[in-house]
Amino acid sequence: MISFVGAGPGAPDLLTVRASERLAAADVVVWAASLIREEALAGCRGDVVLHDSAGMTLEQVVGVFEDHPGAAIVRLHSGDPTVYSAVAEQIDWCRRHGRDYEIVPGVSSVSATAAAVGRELTVPGVAQTVVLTRLADRTAASVPEGESVAEMARRGATMALYLSAGRPDALRAELLCEGSAYTTATPVVLAYRVSWPEQRIVLSTVGGLVDDLAALGQTMSVMILVGAALADAEVPARSHVYSGGYSHSYRDSHSYRDAAGAPGIVPGPRPWKR
Repeated sequence: MISFVGAGPGAPDLLTVRASERLAAADVVVWAASLIREEALAGCRGDVVLHDSAGMTLEQVVGVFEDHPGAAIVRLHSGDPTVYSAVAEQIDWCRRHGRDYEIVPGVSSVSATAAAVGRELTVPGVAQTVVLTRLADRTAASVPEGESVAEMARRGATMALYLSAGRPDALRAELLCEGSAYTTATPVVLAYRVSWPEQRIVLSTVGGLVDDLAALGQTMSVMILVGAALADAEVPARSHVYSGGYSHSYRDSHSYRDAAGAPGIVPGPRPWKR
């Protein structure tokens, strides 16, 4: 079995239980030392065979798979392996060669960054969509037409930008493109190596991100969040899911009047059944 495992954003205690179990049982681990802390390997057996993929090509990675046909292999990816991990072509190889595989999800740097600043990315009346994307650069051919940062900026959703800190001027220009829903005052979070000991978090704005990225001094391992939901402000409207005026399959409701005499509804009792 080849297990494509998410190592999470960096902190070893953010590995999932399943990820830890796969690492403990692994005969072979292929991991990127440049992106994953060595502490993530603490639970591996003493005889595990390690390959650092930082300088490897796809052919070299799948060559390891091919050299160990009966082994329990962990391909350890940073964050979550379903986003910007190049796992798809490795899965294609598994399918072509009849190798069993699985994906073990990991905590993404997006959720880790939001947690680090104490924000919810979807706020009623502010943002109900999260876009995960990146600024087109040397790999611009990978970005389909219609999926540029500028196109996403016109929608005004919360945006999470991977691999985009190296060209701050171009990034700001696309975020403030013609028709953009963002302004220079739109909140931005810059997170370098979130959950690592050297973590740095900078609260910025679209207008200030160029200067703040320069001050941060990092272009790699930086997650950038953009959007009104990141503002340090109370939410303008409560979520329906916990509103007394909203019934659903787990909660009945009935009418009442509040202290001011205004009509409303509150949940009625519903017994819990095992």
